[in-house]
Amino acid sequence: MALRINSEAPDFTANTTEGEIRFHDWIGDGWAILFSHPKDFTPVCTTELGYMAGLAPQFTERNCKIIGLSVDPVQSHSQWAKDIEETQGNAVNYPLIGDPSLAVAKLYDMLPEEAGDAADGRTAADNATVRSVFVIGPDKKVKAMLTYPMSTGRNFDEVLRLLDSCQLTARHQVATPVNWRQGEDVIIVPAVSDDDARKRFPDGWRAPKPYLRIVPQPE
Repeated sequence: MALRINSEAPDFTANTTEGEIRFHDWIGDGWAILFSHPKDFTPVCTTELGYMAGLAPQFTERNCKIIGLSVDPVQSHSQWAKDIEETQGNAVNYPLIGDPSLAVAKLYDMLPEEAGDAADGRTAADNATVRSVFVIGPDKKVKAMLTYPMSTGRNFDEVLRLLDSCQLTARHQVATPVNWRQGEDVIIVPAVSDDDARKRFPDGWRAPKPYLRIVPQPE
């Protein structure tokens, strides 16, 4: 199944380093970040998991759970977590999904069906496409997706910024401009007419062009 923005995030049951979960139940009524890795004990991913652990409180503040995935089994994840804490200075404080059958990787369109059904014997290069980030909303729909090559560490500060934008724009009929940060001006979406915009933004807006209506970030 090809996943797109606004697709329902596929549900699944899987073992994790914190026990078995049913994904949609685990998400609950908040937001979630699912980020995947091609193999345990890989260098770039080691740095990523450690950094994400350091950011975890900021995701919690935003009512967003985080969960990692690697195609290796949970026992391997637990050993890897020791290396992550030792080298990165942060203990992994979120669950890591074990996906040795590749089922979740396929469900999220990160591996093709012909990839087989076992992680054994597969190298990180074989799983290079299992390097994605999915932002999932309370409605269990995919709000954003990012995919990186193995050679490039992901920017999880950007993932946090992306989450801020997704949450803000879900509450208000606005969009966030290039390089937007929390608290900066936003854009009224084209679907809102000027008449409706006057009701929503009674203090008015700045419009260098009729289609570019800029207002302070709403609360």
